[in-house]
Amino acid sequence: MSKLSERIKLFNAGLLPDMVNLKYEAMAENAFRYYRGTCHLFYEDLASTEKFPASPQTWICGDLHLENYGSYKADNKLVYFDLNDFDESILGPALWEVARMVTSICIAFGELDIEPEKAENMAKLFVKTYAATLCKGKATSIDPRTAKGIVCDFLTAAAQNGYTVVLKKRTDKKNKKVVLSLVDERHFKIKKHLKLVLMDHIQQWIDQSSDSPYNYKVKDAVFRLAGTGSIGQKRYLFLLKSTNTKNHYLLVDMKQSRASSLSSYVKAKQPEWTSDAERIIAVQQRMQNVSASLLSATIFHDEPYVIQELQPVKDTIKFKLIRDQYRDIYQVIDDTAALTASAQLRSGGMNGSATIDELKAFGSDTVWQQKLLDYCFEYCKKVKEDYGQFVHDLQGGTFD
Repeated sequence: MSKLSERIKLFNAGLLPDMVNLKYEAMAENAFRYYRGTCHLFYEDLASTEKFPASPQTWICGDLHLENYGSYKADNKLVYFDLNDFDESILGPALWEVARMVTSICIAFGELDIEPEKAENMAKLFVKTYAATLCKGKATSIDPRTAKGIVCDFLTAAAQNGYTVVLKKRTDKKNKKVVLSLVDERHFKIKKHLKLVLMDHIQQWIDQSSDSPYNYKVKDAVFRLAGTGSIGQKRYLFLLKSTNTKNHYLLVDMKQSRASSLSSYVKAKQPEWTSDAERIIAVQQRMQNVSASLLSATIFHDEPYVIQELQPVKDTIKFKLIRDQYRDIYQVIDDTAALTASAQLRSGGMNGSATIDELKAFGSDTVWQQKLLDYCFEYCKKVKEDYGQFVHDLQGGTFD
């Protein structure tokens, strides 16, 4: 067994065994999907290098890549485009976040057969816009009113998608009742006893939590598969029916929370969270302009979970569809860079993170920019080599 495979198997040892195989299959799809599933390797390697530039401590989502920006419906019922995955969130070096994203640009664009020169230009654009936004010292946000170009089209379309769309995809009718679909390849049946206990737990959350929706009853539950890095964690989807409005339903996601894979490598003192679910929610609320709908933490069978509404409008930019539209890609990268800097500015000064003035000063320092790019371009090559080794080991039965 290669050293690489040992590292991957060790990290995934605590996940659901029958789901880990699905995670490995997903990671084998291409180098970008492999990169998404190996966040822990990225930071293990980054923490051991001396070539990487220093940066102020900020709140970071931890696993920033092209598909961790997207649209979502917020508590105020408006649709936003922003960072949307905080499972790995932590107080750490600001540039660790940027490096994770810049490397993802190089890898993803390579998989899309976009010329290396264009990929490098986009990586440089991201760093330039990120630094420029820090220099301004003022966080920005993107909604349908402020979006430009393809992001505006994307958000406008997302805002028009209603519950009928998501319900049609996720549910079936059985004996004249609406139930969660088991035909959907992302849905799995739950054993009867566990299902009843889970449904009772969510009903108690509805009845007792101030973060829950009012006047709803739990009607069904399934195990849910989603993402890449999080495959193997316990995750459930619930169907809720309104007791006030006829034929109105909500879909609620409950996802197991694990410790951040960065926690072994960051040196900054972290707050004493009561659970990892609390950590995820607290950092998400600090970094996003407006929080996602029904965001809440819970403890089920002594394990922490994050609850939130399954977003009928949550989606990511499909780069495959715009791979030949250079101006559209330029706009998306420019927007994501501004949002990344804005999330750090918005949470500046909280629990030991750098203040806005410190971040402004860092943004105006150009010395670190080329060093960061050089590291990312070189690490991109390593990821592709590691991906080849992973596929070889997987086909050889190492992960059976």
